Amino acid sequence: MTFVAPQHLTLDDFLGLPDLEQSPTWEYVAGEAIQKPMPKVRHSLLQKRLLTKLDSAGENYLALPELRCTFGDRSVVPDIVVVSLDQFDLNDLGEPEDNFTQAPDWAIEVLSPDQNANRVIDNLLYCLRHGGQLGWLIDPDDYSVLVLTPGQELEIYRGTQQIPVLGGVTLQLTAEEIFGWLKLKHISSG
Repeated sequence: MTFVAPQHLTLDDFLGLPDLEQSPTWEYVAGEAIQKPMPKVRHSLLQKRLLTKLDSAGENYLALPELRCTFGDRSVVPDIVVVSLDQFDLNDLGEPEDNFTQAPDWAIEVLSPDQNANRVIDNLLYCLRHGGQLGWLIDPDDYSVLVLTPGQELEIYRGTQQIPVLGGVTLQLTAEEIFGWLKLKHISSG
Protein backbone atom coordinates (compact mmCIF):
# COMPACT_ATOMS: atom_id res chain seq x y z
CA MET A 1 0.00 0.00 0.00
CA THR A 2 1.22 3.51 -0.83
CA PHE A 3 1.83 5.79 2.15
CA VAL A 4 0.95 9.49 1.94
CA ALA A 5 2.48 11.86 4.47
CA PRO A 6 -0.40 13.73 6.16
CA GLN A 7 0.80 17.33 6.04
CA HIS A 8 0.77 19.67 3.04
CA LEU A 9 4.38 20.44 2.07
CA THR A 10 6.12 22.78 -0.30
CA LEU A 11 8.55 21.24 -2.78
CA ASP A 12 11.47 22.78 -0.86
CA ASP A 13 10.14 21.31 2.43
CA PHE A 14 9.87 17.92 0.74
CA LEU A 15 13.39 18.06 -0.69
CA GLY A 16 14.69 18.91 2.80
CA LEU A 17 13.13 15.87 4.51
CA PRO A 18 15.86 13.91 6.34
CA ASP A 19 14.79 10.41 5.22
CA LEU A 20 13.90 11.33 1.65
CA GLU A 21 16.38 9.00 -0.02
CA GLN A 22 15.66 5.95 2.12
CA SER A 23 13.91 2.97 0.58
CA PRO A 24 11.18 2.73 -0.48
CA THR A 25 11.28 5.89 -2.55
CA TRP A 26 9.31 9.04 -1.79
CA GLU A 27 7.74 11.26 -4.45
CA TYR A 28 6.20 14.73 -4.21
CA VAL A 29 2.91 15.36 -6.02
CA ALA A 30 0.33 18.11 -5.40
CA GLY A 31 1.76 19.13 -2.04
CA GLU A 32 1.94 15.58 -0.69
CA ALA A 33 4.84 13.27 0.05
CA ILE A 34 3.89 9.85 -1.32
CA GLN A 35 5.93 6.73 -0.67
CA LYS A 36 6.10 4.23 -3.52
CA PRO A 37 5.55 0.58 -2.62
CA MET A 38 8.60 -1.62 -2.14
CA PRO A 39 9.25 -3.57 -5.37
CA LYS A 40 8.61 -7.29 -5.36
CA VAL A 41 10.36 -10.00 -7.39
CA ARG A 42 8.49 -9.68 -10.72
CA HIS A 43 8.80 -5.88 -10.63
CA SER A 44 12.53 -6.05 -9.91
CA LEU A 45 13.12 -8.71 -12.54
CA LEU A 46 11.36 -6.69 -15.27
CA GLN A 47 13.23 -3.54 -14.21
CA LYS A 48 16.61 -5.32 -14.28
CA ARG A 49 16.10 -6.99 -17.64
CA LEU A 50 14.74 -3.85 -19.27
CA LEU A 51 17.68 -1.80 -17.97
CA THR A 52 20.07 -4.37 -19.43
CA LYS A 53 18.37 -4.11 -22.85
CA LEU A 54 18.22 -0.30 -22.75
CA ASP A 55 21.85 0.05 -21.68
CA SER A 56 23.08 -1.28 -25.00
CA ALA A 57 20.40 0.28 -27.20
CA GLY A 58 21.57 3.86 -27.68
CA GLU A 59 24.94 5.55 -27.32
CA ASN A 60 23.44 9.04 -26.91
CA TYR A 61 21.23 8.04 -23.98
CA LEU A 62 21.64 6.74 -20.45
CA ALA A 63 19.14 4.32 -18.93
CA LEU A 64 19.04 4.72 -15.16
CA PRO A 65 17.02 3.09 -12.40
CA GLU A 66 15.15 5.10 -9.78
CA LEU A 67 16.51 8.56 -10.73
CA ARG A 68 14.85 11.40 -8.82
CA CYS A 69 13.59 13.94 -11.36
CA THR A 70 12.58 17.27 -9.81
CA PHE A 71 10.96 19.74 -12.21
CA GLY A 72 7.94 22.01 -12.28
CA ASP A 73 6.23 21.46 -8.96
CA ARG A 74 6.92 17.71 -8.61
CA SER A 75 9.68 15.36 -7.62
CA VAL A 76 9.11 11.92 -9.14
CA VAL A 77 11.20 8.75 -9.25
CA PRO A 78 10.26 6.59 -12.24
CA ASP A 79 11.39 2.97 -12.10
CA ILE A 80 13.56 3.60 -15.18
CA VAL A 81 14.43 6.77 -17.06
CA VAL A 82 16.14 7.12 -20.40
CA VAL A 83 17.83 10.49 -20.71
CA SER A 84 19.73 12.10 -23.57
CA LEU A 85 23.34 12.76 -22.59
CA ASP A 86 22.95 16.44 -23.46
CA GLN A 87 20.24 16.83 -20.81
CA PHE A 88 22.70 16.36 -17.96
CA ASP A 89 24.21 19.41 -16.31
CA LEU A 90 27.93 18.74 -15.86
CA ASN A 91 30.25 19.96 -13.13
CA ASP A 92 33.80 21.29 -13.69
CA LEU A 93 35.13 17.73 -13.93
CA GLY A 94 32.68 16.82 -16.71
CA GLU A 95 30.64 14.62 -14.38
CA PRO A 96 26.84 14.88 -14.13
CA GLU A 97 25.39 16.97 -11.33
CA ASP A 98 23.60 14.85 -8.74
CA ASN A 99 20.28 16.69 -8.92
CA PHE A 100 18.37 16.07 -12.14
CA THR A 101 15.95 18.95 -12.72
CA GLN A 102 14.22 18.06 -15.99
CA ALA A 103 11.63 15.67 -17.26
CA PRO A 104 13.26 12.48 -18.55
CA ASP A 105 13.04 11.84 -22.28
CA TRP A 106 11.46 8.45 -21.54
CA ALA A 107 9.94 7.44 -18.21
CA ILE A 108 9.11 3.79 -17.54
CA GLU A 109 7.06 2.49 -14.63
CA VAL A 110 6.41 -1.13 -13.71
CA LEU A 111 3.07 -1.27 -11.92
CA SER A 112 3.22 -2.93 -8.51
CA PRO A 113 0.17 -4.71 -7.08
CA ASP A 114 -0.08 -2.11 -4.28
CA GLN A 115 0.31 0.88 -6.60
CA ASN A 116 -2.47 3.19 -7.76
CA ALA A 117 -2.44 3.06 -11.58
CA ASN A 118 -3.97 6.53 -11.96
CA ARG A 119 -1.23 8.11 -9.81
CA VAL A 120 1.42 6.45 -11.96
CA ILE A 121 -0.27 7.52 -15.21
CA ASP A 122 -0.60 11.05 -13.82
CA ASN A 123 3.17 11.18 -13.21
CA LEU A 124 3.90 9.86 -16.72
CA LEU A 125 1.57 12.46 -18.25
CA TYR A 126 3.24 15.15 -16.12
CA CYS A 127 6.62 14.14 -17.56
CA LEU A 128 5.21 14.44 -21.10
CA ARG A 129 3.70 17.88 -20.38
CA HIS A 130 7.14 19.07 -19.24
CA GLY A 131 9.22 17.93 -22.21
CA GLY A 132 9.25 14.14 -21.96
CA GLN A 133 8.86 12.28 -25.24
CA LEU A 134 7.65 8.84 -24.16
CA GLY A 135 6.13 7.03 -21.20
CA TRP A 136 5.55 3.34 -20.58
CA LEU A 137 3.43 1.75 -17.89
CA ILE A 138 4.23 -1.96 -17.74
CA ASP A 139 1.46 -4.00 -16.09
CA PRO A 140 2.75 -7.47 -15.12
CA ASP A 141 -0.71 -8.69 -14.08
CA ASP A 142 -2.32 -7.73 -17.40
CA TYR A 143 0.76 -8.58 -19.53
CA SER A 144 0.37 -5.23 -21.26
CA VAL A 145 2.34 -2.03 -21.84
CA LEU A 146 0.48 1.29 -21.87
CA VAL A 147 2.34 3.77 -24.10
CA LEU A 148 1.99 7.51 -23.67
CA THR A 149 3.28 10.06 -26.17
CA PRO A 150 2.72 13.84 -26.29
CA GLY A 151 -0.47 14.88 -28.08
CA GLN A 152 -1.52 11.33 -29.00
CA GLU A 153 -4.02 8.80 -27.73
CA LEU A 154 -2.87 6.29 -25.16
CA GLU A 155 -2.12 2.90 -26.71
CA ILE A 156 -2.00 -0.53 -25.07
CA TYR A 157 0.38 -3.14 -26.47
CA ARG A 158 0.08 -6.87 -25.90
CA GLY A 159 1.47 -10.04 -27.42
CA THR A 160 3.66 -9.64 -30.48
CA GLN A 161 2.88 -5.98 -31.24
CA GLN A 162 6.07 -3.93 -31.63
CA ILE A 163 6.16 -1.34 -28.81
CA PRO A 164 7.32 2.19 -29.78
CA VAL A 165 10.63 3.31 -28.31
CA LEU A 166 12.42 6.63 -28.14
CA GLY A 167 13.93 7.89 -31.40
CA GLY A 168 17.67 7.19 -31.44
CA VAL A 169 17.26 4.04 -29.33
CA THR A 170 17.87 0.92 -31.39
CA LEU A 171 15.61 -1.53 -29.66
CA GLN A 172 12.76 -3.74 -30.78
CA LEU A 173 10.55 -5.13 -28.06
CA THR A 174 7.15 -6.73 -27.77
CA ALA A 175 5.04 -7.27 -24.68
CA GLU A 176 5.46 -11.01 -25.21
CA GLU A 177 9.24 -10.65 -24.99
CA ILE A 178 9.11 -8.38 -21.94
CA PHE A 179 6.80 -10.69 -20.00
CA GLY A 180 8.75 -13.72 -21.18
CA TRP A 181 11.56 -12.42 -18.94
CA LEU A 182 9.41 -13.48 -15.99
CA LYS A 183 9.79 -17.16 -16.87
CA LEU A 184 12.65 -18.54 -14.85
CA LYS A 185 14.24 -21.76 -16.03
CA HIS A 186 15.24 -24.19 -13.34
CA ILE A 187 17.84 -26.90 -13.81
CA SER A 188 16.59 -30.10 -12.30
CA SER A 189 19.12 -32.37 -10.69
CA GLY A 190 18.77 -35.95 -11.75
